[in-house]
Amino acid sequence: MSKNELKNKYTSLIKTEAKRLGFLSCGISQAGFLEEEAPRLENWLQNGMHGQMQYMENHFDKRLDPTKLVDGAKSVVSLLLNYYPENKQKSDAYKISKYAYGKDYHFVIKDKLKSLMSFIQEEIGEVHGRAFVDSAPVLDKAWAAKSGLGWIGKHSNLLTQQVGSFYFIAELILDLELDYDNPTTDHCGTCTACIDACPTDAIVQPYVVDGSKCISYFTIELKDAIPTEFKDKMDNWMFGCDICQDVCPWNRFSKPHQEPLFQPHPELLHMSKGDWEEITEEVFRELFRKSAVKRTKYEGLKRNIQFLK
Repeated sequence: MSKNELKNKYTSLIKTEAKRLGFLSCGISQAGFLEEEAPRLENWLQNGMHGQMQYMENHFDKRLDPTKLVDGAKSVVSLLLNYYPENKQKSDAYKISKYAYGKDYHFVIKDKLKSLMSFIQEEIGEVHGRAFVDSAPVLDKAWAAKSGLGWIGKHSNLLTQQVGSFYFIAELILDLELDYDNPTTDHCGTCTACIDACPTDAIVQPYVVDGSKCISYFTIELKDAIPTEFKDKMDNWMFGCDICQDVCPWNRFSKPHQEPLFQPHPELLHMSKGDWEEITEEVFRELFRKSAVKRTKYEGLKRNIQFLK
């Protein structure tokens, strides 16, 4: 087989297996320095838009160059996993971002990535690489866009015409040459739905989000008290926020996920504001045993609820 035929074969094998493992889609781009993202990231950090997320300042060079994360890296395999739920919380309750309804996605996706990596090594041979699920210095959205899986919308989330934006992004960085996909075009047009709907004005200009003004930041990342100026602007979100995604016209194409591990605890969807206000540590532990909500801890969730009352 020629080198090109092999690349073609390996690419096809990987994409077919990714689909079998339940990934929504798989795109591949050439590993290298992200030239366009470098000045954007630098400006964003210099303007303090990361708030107290100090970790965003670390590993600046690694964030922009996957060859610094994996020796001899040649390909970035980007993967999307749908998390859009079939059923949602009661409309008058305190709200949790839909991505956190079920089991913590880090565990779910890591297992799938391990399976994909094992498959690659079994089928192709000695391939070295690393799996990443938003817990390392990798610019997930930039790589997904580069590999044609969608475009980065005005709310700074990855968007896809067929399925909107309610999905997780993960990647394998491999020292294997593959066929590379081309970026897609931007389809936001003149729409400003996300900018108009953000209650804290966190989308300071199209494609730029001030993380330090975002409801997700206040309810998850911020360890201090939530600034009082945002008192009536939180729209009942107690963990994360989906407003910019909920109003996006492309999300009318979202379809419910097929991942059993993302199913919410049966009681979660039926809890009222009163139930949340009276939540005990025991109930918190039971509801969120393996959930991403554990990040905010019981005290953090209580603080958020108190702020919303």
